[in-house]
Amino acid sequence: MIKDAESQKNYGSKEIAAAAIKMSLSGDRYEEKSLQAEYLKIGIHTAAVDYGGEFITSIMKIIERAVVSSKREGVITDCHAEEGAVAGAAREALSQIMAKAMGLNVGGKIGIARYHDHISVAIFLGIGLLHLNEVAIGVGHRVV
Repeated sequence: MIKDAESQKNYGSKEIAAAAIKMSLSGDRYEEKSLQAEYLKIGIHTAAVDYGGEFITSIMKIIERAVVSSKREGVITDCHAEEGAVAGAAREALSQIMAKAMGLNVGGKIGIARYHDHISVAIFLGIGLLHLNEVAIGVGHRVV
């Protein structure tokens, strides 16, 4: 999937956002860890975490999970600037999907990717309304 020749490439916001989206779309832990290992080979640090619940009451939990999983997986260090970058990117991603999810139950995955000073957070969610489901994805980017 990711070629060795690309390991010398300098990645920008577009490629890091794409990596975060791919992480948020990973199906299970095995696929998630496989993608994470491939990205690490080319210098892109990634993390992903699942979440679910009522959208409005889950907003803070989603942002917290993005920050905690980023630290746990070594995407960021324990410093205010990097934590704030992940929280800000997560908040931006949430704002893009808020209108669809307001007042409904959601479930999905947060994908985080970092290459040098670029950090992207992608939030993929399924929005439940009875047996009818909608899907949405939001992406935020910050520079540290």
